[in-house]
Amino acid sequence: MTPMTTTLHSTDAAGPNGFVEKAPLERYVPPAKPSLVGLSRAALADALGGIGVPAAQRRMRVQQIWHWLYVRGAESFDAMSSVSKELRATLAEHFTLARPQVVAEQVSVDGTRKWLLRLPGEHAGGNPHEVECVYIPEADRGTLCVSSQVGCTLNCSFCHTGTQRLVRNLTAGEIVGQVMVARDRLGDWLGSERAKGEGVPTGGERVVSNVVMMGMGEPLYNFEAVRDALLVVADGDGIAISRRRITLSTSGVVPNIARAGAEIGCMLAVSLHAVRDDLRNELVPLNRKYPIAELLEACRNYPGASNARRITFEYVMLKGVNDALADAKALVKLLKGIPAKINLIPFNPWPGTRYECSDWEQIEKFSEIVFNAGYASPVRTPRGRDILAACGQLKSASEKLSARERLALRAMAMTD
Repeated sequence: MTPMTTTLHSTDAAGPNGFVEKAPLERYVPPAKPSLVGLSRAALADALGGIGVPAAQRRMRVQQIWHWLYVRGAESFDAMSSVSKELRATLAEHFTLARPQVVAEQVSVDGTRKWLLRLPGEHAGGNPHEVECVYIPEADRGTLCVSSQVGCTLNCSFCHTGTQRLVRNLTAGEIVGQVMVARDRLGDWLGSERAKGEGVPTGGERVVSNVVMMGMGEPLYNFEAVRDALLVVADGDGIAISRRRITLSTSGVVPNIARAGAEIGCMLAVSLHAVRDDLRNELVPLNRKYPIAELLEACRNYPGASNARRITFEYVMLKGVNDALADAKALVKLLKGIPAKINLIPFNPWPGTRYECSDWEQIEKFSEIVFNAGYASPVRTPRGRDILAACGQLKSASEKLSARERLALRAMAMTD
């Protein structure tokens, strides 16, 4: 197979091992009236102090606002009936409760939903940024796949999202905002009307029960914002998604793996995809900086890893590339001593890719070797293929749309 070549842009930097880390093209510039979405309790208290709320009242006011934001999903300060009218007016003068703007929504035949979300650019009047967020309903859970960057720092050769340049990191508020948008659209707040459609529960159970940081971007290259956002999402008095139901997926940013365990405490998934450094260097070029041995050592030392909190290793099945039965045996040997499960992912083709999905019979043989070695080895059922929402396919749709198609998307958003 022909090795992957990477084009360097003026903002990209090549490391000593030839690995290219994309540098952000833009930075986040806060609006004149910032949103309170995504602020920690301490930051929210500081914001209240900045508009004159007395110190003795701040703890109570933070709790009130927190409840309205993250339990009831308030979209305006007027909805906060337990907050005084005077304070509501002052809050509205200085802040908003804005989430990312929904540009378009697509619903797959299997109930998967994908939202194209618009975020402000760095320069007034410049092109806005867009990311995607995907909701995947299943019988026992509803999983929300959340993005951490506009574009991606990495350039994994099999991944559609990796073909994008890195525009900028998302803020904690923009990450939390994706969860809030999903709950808005699905009617997943206390007292709200439940959305209708395939895969949306009609009873009292939570619609969004799990969050996975597996959307656009490499979460551990935006560590602080991802950490702060996930701590808000996990807060028991708000959105209250258990840390054991939050999974952060990384391609292997070794220095921040231990930090994720210590400072976030969520579940860990590692995009492995190869058992040899030479092949992983091509599939996941980050491997040139942090090779397999270093990555697996970080996994062995991941805080909290145990048989009850296993690390998930993701392995995309590429025909004739990494799907030999010898690879399955090597995979089992590599992971010895790590509490692990292995997700085998049938490759999801995208326009322009040079890879093919492994034959189903080969995937089953591969899975059997892993299973017989004592590892859970589910084959992930592809979801949302008809709307390009499956693993590795997330890419800001408007990047490749014609002007006419962009107008059509805006029209869709206006009729929602």
